[in-house]
Amino acid sequence: MNISSEFSYTKIFDPPRLHRPDKGKVGGPADQRQYPVYVYTDEIVLAVNVALATGRPLLVRGDSGSGKSSLAANVADCLGWRYYEKVITSRTQASDLLWEIDWLRRLHDAQSRQAALSEDYTPYVVPGILWWAFDRDSAKYRGGKLKDNSKPLDDPCTVDHSRAVVLLDEIDKADPDVPNNLLVPLGSLQFQVQETGVCVVTNREQAPLIVITTNEERELPKAFLRRCVEVELQLPDRARLIEIAQAHFPETDNETIAQLANALFGSEQETEKNDVSPAEFIDTLRAYEELKIKPGTPGWDELVGITVWKHGRTNVLKAPPRERSIS
Repeated sequence: MNISSEFSYTKIFDPPRLHRPDKGKVGGPADQRQYPVYVYTDEIVLAVNVALATGRPLLVRGDSGSGKSSLAANVADCLGWRYYEKVITSRTQASDLLWEIDWLRRLHDAQSRQAALSEDYTPYVVPGILWWAFDRDSAKYRGGKLKDNSKPLDDPCTVDHSRAVVLLDEIDKADPDVPNNLLVPLGSLQFQVQETGVCVVTNREQAPLIVITTNEERELPKAFLRRCVEVELQLPDRARLIEIAQAHFPETDNETIAQLANALFGSEQETEKNDVSPAEFIDTLRAYEELKIKPGTPGWDELVGITVWKHGRTNVLKAPPRERSIS
């Protein structure tokens, strides 16, 4: 999709083309993003704006390493919103994203007190990331009242804002029931904690932006797809790949990055498209910076065979690295 330069609209989200947050500023559960810099395109900005305007989850498709997962954290930083993320696995249940009950602690309390516990499950409720994103104040108190001088829970995110961005990473890893079971909470912006009867509700003005990524490893339910807006991140062309690398390595001169691209893809005149993700190109540049293995020197073919031309992939514009045996 190419957006015409004449196309204009009222933007809710209007980031600079290159946004580089302060390291450590974006925080959330399991956030290991070391380089949250992001180079936006018009298509990505439009997709985020549509998601914000409609209140729908934004489903992000694209090849591995194309920048799907890092988008959400960067959007949160641009907006100044709180940020939470959950990497989905085959064991993830929809309820894990809403709330859990700490059954082990409840059992321990029952054994230590040598008496039956009351039917009040509130002390054992563990709010999930969607609860924190929907209603932070309710999550702090587990949806109930504090007892026995207990302290409110700490928000997993330290950013102070009424709204949040939530990343559900690799939704296709989950059982098909998981996206279906999220339809009501994400559509109605509310859910009920079964064990306590607490209803967690947010309104559209305070609703979080939900970003969901998929690697296409499993077909998602049609009902779920219909309730999402969608953007597909294409592998970048040579010029955008260089632009992304320059954003990640501002202290590296542009000529060096261009020479690296030439060594991988050929000259700009020869290059029409490539099969290299931003992550792979950045890995190659980082290895070059740290290890000082330059194009044309001994070890270069071995280096790019490790970072780029792997899994049997070859560069159609250049002779592929020779097959090597490991003794």
